[in-house]
Amino acid sequence: MKISAFHIILGISFLSVSLFVYRKKMGCTYSVYGIGRKKKLSIPEVVVFAPCMRIPAQCDLQRALKGLIPRDVIDKLSCLRNRIALVADDTGGSAITELRQALEEYLSILIGLTKKEHGLENLVEFKWKNLVDGRQETSVANAWFELLSVVHMMAMLTLCEADTIMIPKDYSGSGFRVVSTDCKRDAVDLLLKAAGYLEFCVRNVLCCIPPEIKKSMSKDLQDGVLEAISIQALGQGTEIQLGLAIESQKATLSVKRRLACELLIYYSQAYQCISGCDLSPGYGKKHMWFIKWKFLEAKAAAYYYHGLVLDKGSEPTCHISAVCCFLAAQELLVESKKACISFCLATPVTRAPPLWGAMKHLHQKIPEVASRKSQMYGYLLEQEKALQSLPELPDFQLSLRPDDYELPAIDPAWDSGNWEKQGKQPLKDHLNDSEDEIETE
Repeated sequence: MKISAFHIILGISFLSVSLFVYRKKMGCTYSVYGIGRKKKLSIPEVVVFAPCMRIPAQCDLQRALKGLIPRDVIDKLSCLRNRIALVADDTGGSAITELRQALEEYLSILIGLTKKEHGLENLVEFKWKNLVDGRQETSVANAWFELLSVVHMMAMLTLCEADTIMIPKDYSGSGFRVVSTDCKRDAVDLLLKAAGYLEFCVRNVLCCIPPEIKKSMSKDLQDGVLEAISIQALGQGTEIQLGLAIESQKATLSVKRRLACELLIYYSQAYQCISGCDLSPGYGKKHMWFIKWKFLEAKAAAYYYHGLVLDKGSEPTCHISAVCCFLAAQELLVESKKACISFCLATPVTRAPPLWGAMKHLHQKIPEVASRKSQMYGYLLEQEKALQSLPELPDFQLSLRPDDYELPAIDPAWDSGNWEKQGKQPLKDHLNDSEDEIETE
């Protein structure tokens, strides 16, 4: 069994990380734990990349909204928000179905705080923290910020679900990873759903948040970052489709070239979106390396399939252009492996998955075809050196679109007669009550 230099480098890198952690306890078998809740150190594998999930942190809704809205509405807001935070923190975000249901319920009641007629938009200081290290990132007194954070969390959960589907827990008897066709199609559906959440954030929520508040928000919520993740999700969906096309005997060469070129367009757009963002904190640099890695793979795939199409021509110029495409694809594949290593080693450290789908096929075929075709048409390359230029790739209209997302219907509690029955306390009196409470404390 041949082991490439790429896999050796990855192995050395990950071994170095392990030795660094365990070197103080040489000869002893033990688990490494972080501060607070005990967790074993592990290096996660990433197929579908999602920035670190943000979850709600403790905030005093009761005090901020006391007397302004019915008590049952406040209780429902607090209960659902605390439930989301507890489940997410306790399970590490793995209870996806339960969290998604709670987030949808919370959204329906949260929408009422964003209505201008209620005058409650800026009364509650909402707090969110990073799920991995528990560090509080943002504290913003704006209901639209809270709504943005909730929909963003739904998108991250959906990406994590797609990632889980693409990383099977068991392997076939041959030792190779097997992901069923149904799982791949389910993953594409989830990627389109996640893209829809993020597109909704960019188009319908960010525009409602004042510029001064945007400056204080987490860098993960920049419009360019959200757009990049949305487009990146479409790109990964296209990569899965390309893999399915390669496995299908009915898919033509033209179809494969089109999918490869579309894949390149998606990652080109994602790179343009994220390149203008502030990526200094958090997962920004790792996210950039992921896009670079997938961009280089996509470009290699596009040139490879374009070369196969050109090679079917009968003119010498067709064969020369084809060889140029194959050689370019080979060089891009080498660069993509370097970008993959940089992505894996960027904080936080992750593992690259075994080659799968379209890229497993291309890593085998591109070096083979590039070598064979360059030898076959070497005499043409020597005779027509002036024609040795890389041809332009064809442009295609993109096939995948984000799923449409709409907010759930507002909770009926906001339309009930409880406001009049309970007697809505004037805002001035509410503020006076708050001052008295502070003095008493």
